[in-house]
Amino acid sequence: MKFKLLFLATALLAVSGLQAQGFHLGVKGGANITKVDGKAMSDEFNYGYHLGGFAEIGLGKKWYIQPEVLWNQYSTKTADDFEDIFNGIAMPGSNNESIKLNYLSIPLTLNYRLTDWLSLQAGPQFGILMNEDRTLLEEGKEAFKNGDVSILGGAQINIGAFRISGRAFTSLSDVNSGDINQAWKNKGYQIGVGIKIL
Repeated sequence: MKFKLLFLATALLAVSGLQAQGFHLGVKGGANITKVDGKAMSDEFNYGYHLGGFAEIGLGKKWYIQPEVLWNQYSTKTADDFEDIFNGIAMPGSNNESIKLNYLSIPLTLNYRLTDWLSLQAGPQFGILMNEDRTLLEEGKEAFKNGDVSILGGAQINIGAFRISGRAFTSLSDVNSGDINQAWKNKGYQIGVGIKIL
């Protein structure tokens, strides 16, 4: 069902893009600096990456929509007291455990051109968790929900066909699966470079 909705959303964006004034496609990649914010999770940021493609759909001289499809890797760690807080649920060795969460993400930003070379952008990001860390809880229980809805904002530098972007994001939803009675949220920053190919 999730993939049908993903396909439908992508198809609608493609159709609307072909009819819109100004349509471009490109590829991008870069670094993620992330953490899971919440009780028993480490407060330090860790590095991951993102790879994917983007479209630019013009809405006039100043405004355009930028949908993207990204493979997003978020990295985080459990805190020193994870086992103490979740005694009876956490496996031995769960303190300071590295966690990698891989999402198929669809950011959809509304961009405003301040100048020909600088745009501001903001919008939602929808994510589907593609793999889960099954060593975090005993008996393979899932610690994280299968989806995440985030809000993001930032700026993009446009130099010819090249794009350099910086964004901050935070989850609007609790990414905890519900097996643990604590709210967790993905938070972080993305720094990326891209190139327009069409």
